Amino acid sequence: MAENMMITTASGFEGYGVTEYLGFVSSQAILGSNFISGIAANVADVARKDTAKLEQCREDAEQQLIKAAKRKGANAIIGMNMVYAPFEAGSFGIIVSGTAVKVTKHIIVSDELHKELYVTNYYNRLIPRPVKVVLDGDSNSINMKIVCYNYNHDDIQALRADVEFTNLYDERLVIKNVDFVFSENINQSVIVSDYVLSKIKSTDLQLLKDAKLILTKYATPRGIYACNDQPINVTLSTRRLETLKAKRGIDAVEKYKSDGMIWTCNCGHVNEAGSEECTVCGRKQMDIMTKATFNYEEMIDRMKEKDHVVEIKDVLMQYIKEIDSSMRLELLEIMESGLQYEKTRGNMKETVIEKVEKVFEDASIEE
Repeated sequence: MAENMMITTASGFEGYGVTEYLGFVSSQAILGSNFISGIAANVADVARKDTAKLEQCREDAEQQLIKAAKRKGANAIIGMNMVYAPFEAGSFGIIVSGTAVKVTKHIIVSDELHKELYVTNYYNRLIPRPVKVVLDGDSNSINMKIVCYNYNHDDIQALRADVEFTNLYDERLVIKNVDFVFSENINQSVIVSDYVLSKIKSTDLQLLKDAKLILTKYATPRGIYACNDQPINVTLSTRRLETLKAKRGIDAVEKYKSDGMIWTCNCGHVNEAGSEECTVCGRKQMDIMTKATFNYEEMIDRMKEKDHVVEIKDVLMQYIKEIDSSMRLELLEIMESGLQYEKTRGNMKETVIEKVEKVFEDASIEE
């Protein structure tokens, strides 16, 4: 490697990939006239006459080649070729050429350890929306990449963000200014970054429960765009968020709501009542309006105000006639089981409510 420029006579470098071809480059260096006399001059004659001058000539030619490649923005030269040649008036020179390229080092990713986390915050406008963090690695290192929803089908080349992880103990790890590069599948609705090395320890990987991304800027061929907004945190529980995404798409972060004046889309954007489709994601209001006649969320909210399963069951019984008959038996069984466990294991309120929610959410996915 010369002056931070990688050079090879081959078509590439082991462990590196060419990300951009920048064009042919060449240079030459000439020894003084009368350095070789006679038309029979050849490399062997030059080498016998002055090896030091020949070596200097070669270095000069190579340095000029490096400068030409750097002017094109390259960090490597492939297919380098060197020719020794006599010139007019007895002078002698060296011509070097090659292809200027940009290369990046391959990250070898092991999937011995694997974790996927939905991103639990979002930006409420037309910018790349990170929706998932994927972590892969082994006992030595953990690499990460992000999945983004690309509403505008922009050619997103790179994205810089702070990544914040939370573990089961509610401890936070913030990795600042991570640059995610998108070398493939750009200009699509869902884009996936290349892997980057993370600061996550392999022993901590399975403890992670949550990921948030705070964007600072992103790059496209048209320019660099800053993101100074504050992201919005998702209010749904992890399980309810997973259920919503399974039904409404990987970018879904909120359940549909409407008060007649405004309506909240699954992407989280609040639209005016007269808007037939969301101005951010394009979802049509008619397609995402809840079709259920029974408002189970109202019942769940009332259950959460109670302290014990016996009181939660009383709330259920007030709504039981409105609930689809196919669900009634399962809900009553949940209540009876909760009552029995509460006698020996203590308060079962949260567990029972979670199971009730799951019954309705699973049913909504099957619609």
